[in-house]
Amino acid sequence: MTTSDLVGLTVREEVAWLCLNNPPLNILTRQVLDALARALDRLEALPAVRAVVLYGAGERAFSAGADITELAALTPTAAYHFARQGQILCDRLAAQPRPVIAALHGACLGGGAELALACHLRVAAENLRLGLPEVTLGLIPGFGGTQRLPRLVGPGRALALLLTGERLTAAEAHQAGLVQTVVPPADLLPTAEQLARRLAALSRPALRALLTVVRQGWEQPLSRGLLLEAHHFAALAGSPDWTEGLQAFRERRPPRFTAP
Repeated sequence: MTTSDLVGLTVREEVAWLCLNNPPLNILTRQVLDALARALDRLEALPAVRAVVLYGAGERAFSAGADITELAALTPTAAYHFARQGQILCDRLAAQPRPVIAALHGACLGGGAELALACHLRVAAENLRLGLPEVTLGLIPGFGGTQRLPRLVGPGRALALLLTGERLTAAEAHQAGLVQTVVPPADLLPTAEQLARRLAALSRPALRALLTVVRQGWEQPLSRGLLLEAHHFAALAGSPDWTEGLQAFRERRPPRFTAP
């Protein structure tokens, strides 16, 4: 397998599919991280893509995290750069201007869980086991887990998971709000595709505005976040999709959004 095979990118009808292709556990080696960076480069050059699904190849795992052998060989300086590499990749997923859906199954641990947490939405197979078990190895998460998990579930619940390394079942992850839907394994990718196509039919400018306001607003005081929301709300006013959406509602028909 060449490095270009380690992360696949295919596009079908405005939905891009990013595949972590390092089975059986889709371990995030340096080569896999490099391949993911290149796949994101290609994705960002495809403006026609309206939604993205990130998933893992094989039946056992979305991704079981970093390569233990590689971790054992890291010096402090190398460990810092490795962490920053993973953080930058997660930031790129979170900053995508179209919704990114993580389709999760099997093991979703460590760096794999951190990739999933960076996505905008998560759907899970019933066999999911999700966790950040780094503390049980004498480590801490390095790809953003200590920052994104508290923002998603609150600091108390996040600390309980981080300090114990607990692995959540799909039902527990759903109860915690970490995944939006739980389905049988055979239905995982069809469910993710259905959600992606539902999102792809919505207004692109409105989706971009929502992703921007939520991402930037949660890092600011409420007063500044509200100003950011008002700015983007006003920027959409009177736009073609704004006009079409309101007209479709009045005419009791599905809207036909066309803005790029």
